[in-house]
Amino acid sequence: MLDRQGRVSLVIVGDTGSIYIPELPRARTGAGRLRGLRLLHTHLTDSLLSQEDLMDMLFLRLDDVGVLTVDQHGGPASFQHAHLLPGGTQPYMVHDPQGWDRVITDFTAQAQALEEELSRITADARETGSESGRAVLVSVSPDPRSVQESSLAELAELADTAGLTVAGTMVQRVRQLNYKFILGKGKLAELEVLALTANAGVILFDGELSPAQLHNLADITERKVIDRTQLILDIFAQRASTRAGKLQVELAQLQYTQPRLTGKNRAMDRLAGGIGGRGPGETKLETDRRKVRERIARIKQDLKALRTQRGFTRGRRAKARVPVASLVGYTNAGKSTLLNTLTNADVLAEDKLFATLDTTTRRLRFPQERELIVTDTVGFIRSLPKELKEAFRATLEELEAADLLLHVADAGHPELEMQLRAVEEILDELELQDIPRLLVLNKWETLDDETRLALAALYPAAIRVSARTRLGLDDLTAEIIRRIDWERML
Repeated sequence: MLDRQGRVSLVIVGDTGSIYIPELPRARTGAGRLRGLRLLHTHLTDSLLSQEDLMDMLFLRLDDVGVLTVDQHGGPASFQHAHLLPGGTQPYMVHDPQGWDRVITDFTAQAQALEEELSRITADARETGSESGRAVLVSVSPDPRSVQESSLAELAELADTAGLTVAGTMVQRVRQLNYKFILGKGKLAELEVLALTANAGVILFDGELSPAQLHNLADITERKVIDRTQLILDIFAQRASTRAGKLQVELAQLQYTQPRLTGKNRAMDRLAGGIGGRGPGETKLETDRRKVRERIARIKQDLKALRTQRGFTRGRRAKARVPVASLVGYTNAGKSTLLNTLTNADVLAEDKLFATLDTTTRRLRFPQERELIVTDTVGFIRSLPKELKEAFRATLEELEAADLLLHVADAGHPELEMQLRAVEEILDELELQDIPRLLVLNKWETLDDETRLALAALYPAAIRVSARTRLGLDDLTAEIIRRIDWERML
């Protein structure tokens, strides 16, 4: 490794097949900066720059990578070098080979020119936030591009909820996922340059990465690599406020982390802290597997005790013969706002995904001395991580005591049908088919007349409401009263 003054900074000894580059100093790895080092190495054959050489240059932000071939007598022969190409159609430029004694390139001037170009490209990106809070979203799937883009739009909402700024996206449709890196090396190179020019310190994959993919990606890039599951777990960690909620989040984090504690610690170190690694479980990322297993067992015992306690509470409600209506629905459908409007409560209601995490219970009084308990539960989402399904079973068991499920949906969402289907599938998984359901199309005030007519024809039994303007609430309460079997409560 040579610095910009041409001095030898690091000597690495490899074998005939490869060299291992150790962890390098990060002092110059800010936005628009290269590392200030260039790699000059030998190939003991006549082979020129390899794909691995180019990947090292990209992911380590090297000023340049050069190879010197060796002739049959052991002397220097040809020289070839490459460097990043910010703003170009290709992620890098590979120069033609030339005789080793004919090299006249001013590598310092070349590096300075590249940094000036990088600084110009990333200037706007730097104004919109620090590198650690900016992410490139990536979808790699055999699904059609339209499906991938729809899923990425939801991932962008999740990123916003977690406090990330979306700096760019990459969509690739593949027949089969790369089992090692999920992406091929060419696309990985494009992704690294995209993240570099967008000043993004986080690469966020839609879907769930395998433990091997996560480790391999974390080994080749210095950016934080997280997947959709980690992001959702992070949001839940931010939102948990009760002891039960915090325990459930920690359990989910530990169950996700456990199979990822094997392999190189370097990869897991990069996952700790910040987005994708905060909350009650973050200090457990560096513990060994035995301690993690012990902690998981302890949390499960605590949650079992909480389930028993909640069972007593449900039993007292049943004895009091007060019916229960539970609000369920896709995240950000407006359940908490509807609860506030119905019961004049002050539950946190934000235009964010998973604004509500812990179960909230309020009473709703009707004429004729009738009253109803209304519960607001955590929002659902498609492909809900299995760790969260298991961890939040204690919360979702509240639904088993419901006399009526109010399925609240965002009528104006472009993916309404998908969201309805996702919620119904989760309810069926929870074996809640026997509890009556009432579809409530919320945010009706946001629709134009044509859309209202279409949805009314498509879902004729649904109640159309606006939790914000109170539109349709009289119809909703009347339908709730009609659906509840009040005689059974006597």
